[in-house]
Amino acid sequence: MRLACSITLDETERATLDKWARGKRTPVRLVTRAKIVLLAAQGWLNKDIALEVGVGRDTVGRWRERFSTRWLAGIEKDAPRGGRLPTVRNGVARRIIETTTQNKPENATHWSTRTLAEHLGVSRSMVQRVWKANGLKPHRVKTFKVSNDKHFIEKMTDVVGLYLNPPEHALVLCADEKTSIQALDRTQPGLPIKKGRCGTMTHDYKRNGTTTLFAALELAEGRLIGTCMKQHRHQEWLKFLRLIDRETPSDHDLHLIVDNYATHKHPNVKKWLKKHPRFHIHFTPTSSSWLNLVERWFGEITDKRIRRGVFKSEQDLVEAITDYIEKHNAHPRTYTWTAKAEHILEKVRRARAVLDKMETA
Repeated sequence: MRLACSITLDETERATLDKWARGKRTPVRLVTRAKIVLLAAQGWLNKDIALEVGVGRDTVGRWRERFSTRWLAGIEKDAPRGGRLPTVRNGVARRIIETTTQNKPENATHWSTRTLAEHLGVSRSMVQRVWKANGLKPHRVKTFKVSNDKHFIEKMTDVVGLYLNPPEHALVLCADEKTSIQALDRTQPGLPIKKGRCGTMTHDYKRNGTTTLFAALELAEGRLIGTCMKQHRHQEWLKFLRLIDRETPSDHDLHLIVDNYATHKHPNVKKWLKKHPRFHIHFTPTSSSWLNLVERWFGEITDKRIRRGVFKSEQDLVEAITDYIEKHNAHPRTYTWTAKAEHILEKVRRARAVLDKMETA
């Protein structure tokens, strides 16, 4: 009569197997194997273990024997499987990768599994497996922009310096305009969110005017100075500068981080700044809006209040923005800049090197 091999566990092995058998994130196959070994160590017969765990007697015997010869490593990792090597896939994989990354279809901007499979004469499932194994996602694209500002280093270092080492007895404010915010009204009421269904809103809408939000984020405490205006000319920018002047302590210098929009450099604006020497303007490099932290706040108000909002009129939109600013200032929260100038420069150098290589290719 054939007898099953006996299993004896030490404290370390038993603790590890208990952890595997009860782990909520442990793979199911490893949970089953750990239970088999634990029951075998208690003296259970293979047929009883099979009934308890819900597998066949041969499966119980296989993992019991593998543990007795290789211990924990014997059940943690699967043994190499037999059969021939996937020669067809290995031979085609390189062609799939090269075509995906180096060529484009004649009448499209990128490959799909269908078009590439038809082009190479392979199955769609093979294209999917190769793409997944190599992290290729032709249907997705990310936007980027490397600044070509001749004074990029000086401007970037100046702005980052204000973030990391703000001057004493002064306030640092990130200021900008969020232009052409549309007051959109949906053509039909949306359905509320419920179990198993997300909220809905109609794809079409009615435009009820636009407004421009002028905002300045004070970095020390996170308080926001903001107002909405019809237009965004230099006249409106001057009104906003006067608002900042009134809303901030008069005995503090003000360092404003702004972009290179023409209204910020208008002759009338320069004249006003000369008459108000406590204002110090710091321009971000061109194509570098990510250096202005108020853009992060713009993203929040867009996501939380504007994008899904329903506004019957332009006044409704302005009131919603004003209410959001008031609630933000009731419990202000600032942003902490951590990236150092040298790290940013290194990333820019690598990006430019890649672009130069592509242009010369």
